[in-house]
Amino acid sequence: MGNKHPLPGRYSGSNLCTATLVRTSAVKAILLIDHGSRREAANEMMDCMANLVQAMAGPDVIARYAHMELAEPSIDVGLRSCVDAGATEVICFPYMLSPGKHSTGDIPRMVAAAAAAFPGLDVRVTNALGVHEKLGELILERAGLPVVNALRGEDAAHCWHSSRSETACGDACRCHLVAGAVVHASPSSSVPA
Repeated sequence: MGNKHPLPGRYSGSNLCTATLVRTSAVKAILLIDHGSRREAANEMMDCMANLVQAMAGPDVIARYAHMELAEPSIDVGLRSCVDAGATEVICFPYMLSPGKHSTGDIPRMVAAAAAAFPGLDVRVTNALGVHEKLGELILERAGLPVVNALRGEDAAHCWHSSRSETACGDACRCHLVAGAVVHASPSSSVPA
C-alpha cells in the first residue's frame, strides 16, 4: 500500500518536500531551518515537519526544510529547492525555541549569503518560535495535563516575563508582533529600508 499525499494530483515526485509543484503565478515558500544534528532521527524529523506544514498550508505554498550545519540539505540547497519549485518569495523560519545566536545572527547571515544567488527573489527570516500560547498548550498536552485556561488573541498577546518588561526575551516576547527581517529583496520590492 503506497503513501497517499494529503494534496493528491498537485505534485510530481514521491515526497512532498522534494516534489515539484506546477505553478503559474507568484508563490510563497516557507523554509524551516534547524541547527542540524549528528542524530539522524533529529534531521529526519524536519522532513516530517515540512510535510506537515505543506499539508496545512495547501498547494499554493511551498514548504521545505534545511539545516544550518551537520546534515543535508543545507540552507543553500533548501533555498534552491524553493526556487526550483517556483517560489518568488521565501520566508525562512528558524525552527528554534529561543532568539539565540543561531536564530538572530547565524541563520539570517547564511540565508543572505544563499539568497545572493537569486537577485529577483524576496527573502525574509522570521523570529524563532519564542513565547506563544499554542506552545503552552502543546507543553501541557505532552505532559498529560489539561488546559484549564485557554488563552486567545489579546488575552495571550502580552509579556509573560515575571518582570513584564517586554524586552527580557527580545523578539520572542508574545507582546511583539510576528515579524521578520528582510534579508534580500528584489529591486521591485517595496520593502522599507
